[in-house]
Amino acid sequence: MPQYVPPVTIHTVTYTAPGTVIHYPQVTGLADKTAENKINHTIIRTIQDMQRAQQAVQTGSQPETTGNFEIKTNERGILSLVLSNYTYSTPMAHGYTIAKGLTFSMQTGNTYTLSSLFKPGSPYQAVLTAAVKKQVQERNLPVLDAGSITVAPNQDFYLADKALVLFYPLYAITPYYVGIPMFPISVYVLQDIAAEDGPLAILAADVV
Repeated sequence: MPQYVPPVTIHTVTYTAPGTVIHYPQVTGLADKTAENKINHTIIRTIQDMQRAQQAVQTGSQPETTGNFEIKTNERGILSLVLSNYTYSTPMAHGYTIAKGLTFSMQTGNTYTLSSLFKPGSPYQAVLTAAVKKQVQERNLPVLDAGSITVAPNQDFYLADKALVLFYPLYAITPYYVGIPMFPISVYVLQDIAAEDGPLAILAADVV
């Protein structure tokens, strides 16, 4: 059973520039400052990558950008969050939103990839793809090509409320008006393939 680990302290930092306001989280108070710095540097680097991606999509003039974040899990030594960036530039038909999930080990500052949540060699991609396709049918979601829905080893995700939540970029599997489609999967149904002592196992276990 995992031992109790207190939540990490999160401060909101605001970056402003002409046409740009980005609110992002900063971690403080970790005993290991190397891990703390690693987490904060990863957050900033990800925001910079998102801004560059927006510039490739929103190619008009006078871009207006707003960035925000949501903390999804902050317990048991796991920090999971979502960064979002909305940009509109004239005369584009509409703005564009990019979202990125980041999940960290508070002990090491390392970032978890989707593949690292599961046992090596496990059929996690097939299991997760089947779960996503089932939800698409059950929720009657309009999709661009049902046959092309897959889950990649570097798939965007976050952890929240005892669930692994997979999500896709705009236009990846659904029309623009659907927004960013998200697919929650209970951590309990994934225990057979979850990495031992990994986030899925930790969140499913009782805390002592």
